[in-house]
Formats: sequence, C-alpha cells, structure tokens
Amino acid sequence: MKRYRKEKFEDLGLDTKSGNEGYRALNKDGSFNVKKENVAFFERINVFHSMVSMSWLRFFGVLALGYFLINIIFASLYLIIGTEHLTGIRGTTPLDQFTEAFFFSAQTVTTLGYGQVAPLNLAANMVAATESLLGLLMFALATGLMYGRFSKPFATIKYSSHAVMAPYRDINGFMFRVVNPKSNQLMEVEVNVTLSMKRDSESEVRDFFSLELEREKVVFFPTMWTIVHPVGKESPLFNKTAQEIIEGDAEFIVMIKAFDESFSQTVYSKSSYKAEEIKWGEKFTYLTKRHGNGVAIDISQIDATYKAELNP
Repeated sequence: MKRYRKEKFEDLGLDTKSGNEGYRALNKDGSFNVKKENVAFFERINVFHSMVSMSWLRFFGVLALGYFLINIIFASLYLIIGTEHLTGIRGTTPLDQFTEAFFFSAQTVTTLGYGQVAPLNLAANMVAATESLLGLLMFALATGLMYGRFSKPFATIKYSSHAVMAPYRDINGFMFRVVNPKSNQLMEVEVNVTLSMKRDSESEVRDFFSLELEREKVVFFPTMWTIVHPVGKESPLFNKTAQEIIEGDAEFIVMIKAFDESFSQTVYSKSSYKAEEIKWGEKFTYLTKRHGNGVAIDISQIDATYKAELNP
C-alpha cells in the first residue's frame, strides 16, 4: 500500500500561476495587488474596515459630508411640513427659510437646542424626535469609529526603497533595511522573506522559496536593521545574474511580525521588492554614530549606498 506523503507548499497563499510579466503580488505599502471582480454589492461592503483604514482627511471628510446631508434632508422635511409650524422662523424667502430650518436641524441632531425655534404641530414634533434619536445614534457611531482608529494596532516600519546585492563575508548577500521611525517600542521582531519567481522565462508557473536569513529575529528594535540573505550554494539566487532574476520576474515578499509595547499586541508589516528594485554591487552606508552617551541614526539616509565590488 502506497503511503500518502503530504506536500509542503511555500506559496504563502498566493497564486502559483500568476506568471504574467511585471506581476506583483504585494505592493510597496503592504497591500495585496488583487482585484476581486463580480462581487455582489452588499458582499463587498465593509463600512467599519473602510472607516478605520482610510486616511484621517478622508475620514473627517466623510463625517462632515454625512453631517451636512442629514441636516439638508431634515431641513427639507421641515420645509415640506411648513415653516409656519416652527416658531421663530423669520425668513420670508424660501432660501432664508431653508437656512433657518437647516440650523434648527443642526441644533436638533446634536441635541443642543437654543430654544429660538421649536416645532408646533404633531408632524414637526415627530420629525424633530426622529432626528434627535438619529443624532444620538450617529454621534455614538462616530465616537466608536474614532476610538477604533486610535486603538487600532499597526506597525509603522519604514523600508528602504530598494534592496542591494552586496558583498557579504566571502560570498554575496541580498540585503534591505528597515527602521521603526516612531517612538513606540517594538520587541521580539521576526522577519520572513519569500522569493517568488517564474519557473522559467516561458512558464506561467511561479516557484516560491523561503529565504534563509543571517538573523530572523531580534529581541529589541531601537535602531536600523539590515536584513541579509546570504547567497550561498543552497540559495535559489546562487549563481544568478541580475538579468536572470529580472527575466524570472522575481519578487521578494517581506513580512515582519513584532510585539508593540504601546498596544500590548502583535503587529504586522508587509512589503516587497521587485527584481528591478535591486541595486547590484552596492552596499548600504553605516548610519549609526555616537551622540552623547548614546547613539543617533539619520533615518532620512536609509537608502544611502556606496559602490562595493561583488565577490566572484
């Protein structure tokens, strides 16, 4: 009886047949380069994720737009009911009446209520009561979203814009640099680098290789870290030229995991390097220098390199 042998995959859950030239699985900002088509409208909606993930400018823009739309809708309802059913409305033109109804709506939705304008009949009171309830719910939701944005753990790790193929001891090494520009402390930092490359120049199938690193884990991460993959005889890059790696449409996929002391949670960071983003025969400049009784690092020079002849 033939025993079944479980096959081990290194593809990270990415498509092994995405062999198109110029294909990139992971963007530089860590987002996946995947477009999902023909997804039902309600299946692709994720309001909470969108609101906590978008930029602060867009977030406040969405809140402001929602606030004005609600007031415009309710101001229109008050005009339909009739401004004669609201006390204190002094406007004589439709525009003046709409403006006063709009600001009355703003006072009602925030439960502020200056008392100058008040509803008189049943319809106006029902609209005002509905608006005040909606205002309470909307502001509670906005508060929750604000808290979600502030409490969301994320790693703001900065990557060098390019990698290098540089001399490393008596061989060569694939290298890139990372640094934590924030003042929060990251500990137990682990890194995983996977090489994705076409099986051959004509193939649509991609092979994935987990690259062995000089150091896969550091306990503390207060300074800049140069991550090195030694290109020895067991490396999939051994004896590969720059042109061969480019023709193989190589992509180096990086994932970093760390424990963030501020959030007391594990955070992740992702990025990638394409073959065209590798500088051959260059080495990163050493940036750490003495500063008083400690050290200083010029983070703006994370991409600084100098020429260095590769080992044969």
